[in-house]
Amino acid sequence: MEQSSEKRVCQNCQTSFEIDAQDFEFYEKIDVPPPTFCPECRMVRRMNWRNERNLYHRNCDSCNKAIISNYSTHGSFPVYCHECWISDKWDPLMYAKEINWQRPFLEQWQELMNTVPKVALVIYDNNVNSQYANYIKECKNVYLAYSIVYGENIAYSFSIDKSQDSLDCSIGKNLQWVYETINSDHCYNSIFLMQSRDCTDSIFLFDCVNCRSCFMSANLRNRQYVFRNQQLDKNQYEKQIKNINYNSFKNLSILRREYGDLIISSLHKYANITKSINCTGDNITNSKNAKQVFNVYDMEEVKRIIRAFKSKDGQDVYSCGAGNELVYEGMVAGHGSFSIKFFAYAHFTRESQFIDWCQNSSNLFGCIGLRSKQYCILNKQYTKEEYEALVPKIIEHMNTMPYVDQKGRVYKYGEFFPTELSPFAYNETIAQEYFPLTKEEAERQGYTWKEREKRDYKITKKPEDLPDNIKDVPDGITKEIIGCAHGVTCNEQCTEAFKIIESELAFYRRMNLPLPRLCPNCRHYQRLKQRNPLKLWHRKCQCAGGRSDPSTGSGQATQYQNTIEHFHESSHCPNEFETSYSPERPEIVYCEKCYQSEVV
Repeated sequence: MEQSSEKRVCQNCQTSFEIDAQDFEFYEKIDVPPPTFCPECRMVRRMNWRNERNLYHRNCDSCNKAIISNYSTHGSFPVYCHECWISDKWDPLMYAKEINWQRPFLEQWQELMNTVPKVALVIYDNNVNSQYANYIKECKNVYLAYSIVYGENIAYSFSIDKSQDSLDCSIGKNLQWVYETINSDHCYNSIFLMQSRDCTDSIFLFDCVNCRSCFMSANLRNRQYVFRNQQLDKNQYEKQIKNINYNSFKNLSILRREYGDLIISSLHKYANITKSINCTGDNITNSKNAKQVFNVYDMEEVKRIIRAFKSKDGQDVYSCGAGNELVYEGMVAGHGSFSIKFFAYAHFTRESQFIDWCQNSSNLFGCIGLRSKQYCILNKQYTKEEYEALVPKIIEHMNTMPYVDQKGRVYKYGEFFPTELSPFAYNETIAQEYFPLTKEEAERQGYTWKEREKRDYKITKKPEDLPDNIKDVPDGITKEIIGCAHGVTCNEQCTEAFKIIESELAFYRRMNLPLPRLCPNCRHYQRLKQRNPLKLWHRKCQCAGGRSDPSTGSGQATQYQNTIEHFHESSHCPNEFETSYSPERPEIVYCEKCYQSEVV
């Protein structure tokens, strides 16, 4: 009999949350009990296991060569370069542990984690000249960029697939020669695009599709030579665009403020969902039955998954590559895994639980760093019969002698790894990006905090002393150490100083762009602030007949005037939806039908 929805209380934040019939059906399919943490607390807990952007200089603990790693030198476990880690120089089975039935299982797993070597960075499959990047696959000349798949000549970007020759971009695919794009696909030779696709030779566009040679405009479809939302002919447009001196930092700053006002005053669809069926969330493409998901494409029958593509039948995962199925409560499902749960990193792994950095393996429980192995527990090899007899006993043991963290949270079987076992501090991880805390707030919630390491930077150029115009920037700028304009006063993982590399300078010159004044991390955080949160609110459409309803939302600068009559005629639109625009925000948010009436 199908179980109906049920209310539970999160043991972490003490708020009520719902487990619906779809959840119960999935839990039964993968044979796990319902979670005791609410969805948001589970998300934060997983994010505490992913450090993308904080990179450190250290030496490989195997070959001793200098490397870059997302693990600082303060960890108790060895860190190997990629070549040593994948080599036959060491055997993960040599770290095997016997099961101790007198202690919580996750305590024993933690001891194993503190001894098994870890690979310096998450890089796999044919990467070239990309040693200063993390979470990458099939990349060439990628620099200080993260979560990049099939990229070439990409820098200071995040979650970009199948793209090249682009800087300072977040969430997108099939981009070339673009700068500062957010949630955009298939764009070329353009700067400052947001939620746009198939756009070329354009500047400052919001929610535009198939546009060419357009400037400072929004809600356009299949247009050319539009200047500040006014249609011009080619000669008029070219005359106007010549007067836009965005190669000056001062002028560009003014234009960016105008762009921000444009976005606020434009019409917003309740969610950026295209070519998808029965989906909720944001930034979803070519998907079906995907609920509460964000930044995904080609997904099916999934829920609460972020940054994923070409997988199906999973829940509660951050970062899910192609070909995964039946995955639950994990941080990184690389590619081709089946029926895995409670994992920090898995790649081509099947029928496994409580694993980290395991690849091409099956039937693992509580293992770390195994490759091409099966029937192992705590990195010890067992026979198939021994393994199948032990796993149910371990699960029972985890329920009768659970792990209890320092804040009294109980981890029986069915929960992801406790945050306090993570090798990273809260402010090193992506949790700080999406759910920022101060040091005091983090420690009050039981998270660890990494103090800023003293850096002996000799800043040779203050940001205010940089040339205003790119035309005045000398080649020697690549030898300067530039101070970040934030000066470590922000809570944005500021690096204090940064350099302009040669390929970057060539990019700015080609795109006619001034030098940045913020370090790459602070620039990343500025883009984060422009994206909606990973959270949904239930709202009504703001269309009130002939115009938007000013009584909903907060601080609307303008009221949108409809251009045609909608299906609900002069009455208020009855449609409701799930959206990542909170009710307090100023944007004008329409349902699919009202939006399509106006924009398409």
